[in-house]
Amino acid sequence: MPQLFARKPIAELQPDSASPHSLRRVLGAGDLIMLAIGAVIGAGIFGAIGTAAAGQTGPGGEVIRYGAGPALVFSFILLGAACALAALCYAELAAMIPQAGSAYAYSYATLGVLVAWIIGWDLILEYAVGNVAVAISWGDYFTTLMRGAGINLPAFLTTGYRTALLSSDPAIHGLLETVPHVAGLPILINLPAFGIVMLITWLLLRGARESSTANNIMVMMKLLALGLFIVVGLQNIHPENYRPFAPNGFTGIHQGAA
Repeated sequence: MPQLFARKPIAELQPDSASPHSLRRVLGAGDLIMLAIGAVIGAGIFGAIGTAAAGQTGPGGEVIRYGAGPALVFSFILLGAACALAALCYAELAAMIPQAGSAYAYSYATLGVLVAWIIGWDLILEYAVGNVAVAISWGDYFTTLMRGAGINLPAFLTTGYRTALLSSDPAIHGLLETVPHVAGLPILINLPAFGIVMLITWLLLRGARESSTANNIMVMMKLLALGLFIVVGLQNIHPENYRPFAPNGFTGIHQGAA
């Protein structure tokens, strides 16, 4: 039992830079700053902010999550405070343990091998679930872009099973019955979402330098898009849209932050 909580000395976690198995340091200060900005300004601000403000209903009209309404600004404040606390913890641990591995390495050095094992698998699940949401959001935008260009992709190739199952739109929910079936299962696949995941996976396998360059380009595009949105939005502020300010009270604010 004591071995489950055995901690690894920090000195052993830090690899020899001359070792052939050590990671090459190819990222500069600017790359790290852009990585941090990219992590903070994720794709969710484009794809999930609408659901956070308006809420979400199921096929039968049941409420899946309440919306924050105009009080979404407090959802951002609440979320920012929680993220700041986590960032302070990471900053302290990163200064104490300057080693690749993130939370896995930090927990291995401070809490033991069992906790590190749990954290490692938690991170895998976290990134898997998070990537699914972002990929679906990207796929929706891509499909809309193609439709605007006059290219209409088949619905069963741009809609996932869970999306169709939970959708309140009769046309989308009806895909469960109208699409081809194999062994009683509807053939539904979000091909754009699958494609972007494969593309990003290939890019990551190319190396840290190539991934960082692509990240820098995408972060600049996101900053420009947000800046343009703010400039245009400032010219279309209507005070009556802020009433009621918090239609679902703290429940909506909390679920909007989540």
